[in-house]
Amino acid sequence: MTDEIKKPEPDKNGPREKRLVGVKFRTAGRTYFFEARDQEFCFGDQVIVETENGSAMARIITPAFLIPLDQCPKDLKPVLRKANRNDLEREKKNREREERAYEYCVARIKERNVDMKLVRVEYLHDGSRVIFYYTAGQRVDFRDLVKDLAHDLHTRIEMRQIGVRDEAKLIGGLGNCGRGLCCASFLTEFASVSVKMVKDQNLAMNPAKVSGVCGRLMCCLAYEHCVYQELLGKMPRKGSAVDTPAGRGRVVDLNPLAHQVTVQLEDGQKNFKCEQVKEVAPPAEPEGPEDLKGLE
Repeated sequence: MTDEIKKPEPDKNGPREKRLVGVKFRTAGRTYFFEARDQEFCFGDQVIVETENGSAMARIITPAFLIPLDQCPKDLKPVLRKANRNDLEREKKNREREERAYEYCVARIKERNVDMKLVRVEYLHDGSRVIFYYTAGQRVDFRDLVKDLAHDLHTRIEMRQIGVRDEAKLIGGLGNCGRGLCCASFLTEFASVSVKMVKDQNLAMNPAKVSGVCGRLMCCLAYEHCVYQELLGKMPRKGSAVDTPAGRGRVVDLNPLAHQVTVQLEDGQKNFKCEQVKEVAPPAEPEGPEDLKGLE
């Protein structure tokens, strides 16, 4: 037996709640919320929603839920309807138009020698606008290019510059692990990735091994970084003096996942791995004259 979705109860002063649903426009895109009104939707339904740029097709990814009016997002727009056969046919034609527009734009870029790289072309559902996603190393003057596109496509043209990580997200591909790119599969936002994460995980500082297809540090380096930080916090620091069952030495390497440290003994013996070590506290600094005044 399935639970029925509650609908707003009628009120003399009007409804006090609204029914919302979450939708996505792309597989790894952000979740946006629209007003469902009295319409019933199931997970995975394709729907037509109203956006600031016009109507667009999206996919339902959350069930309908009630939310008080004072907690509703600003400028909340409605779900117009479930996608019908005509909507699906229009989307299919838009994909064909996007391919043609892409080829035409690439040709015009080469002919006009514009220093930019076209990544993707996207038609809005109603065909009122075409968005051209591109990358460029510097500011580009594409006024003549836009005129060519508008004259050939007979619709509104929008040029949108994106970064290399967004380019990888739009195009997709395979990472060093052999799986589909995280950004194109499930990541909705890009996390900050730093070189410190590479060092904490004892990875080789080789750009070919720690960089993704976009040329930046791989997003997956951030997945387990909090675990490494927790483990490293319980271990002596590299270079610190420690006491071991074999004598005193200095830490030269750390293996957080195995809870092991590599120690070089003071008597010149070879390095060895050890789990039971105790960090030696540095000697306390002698008290200065100012600290001794209170004892006189």
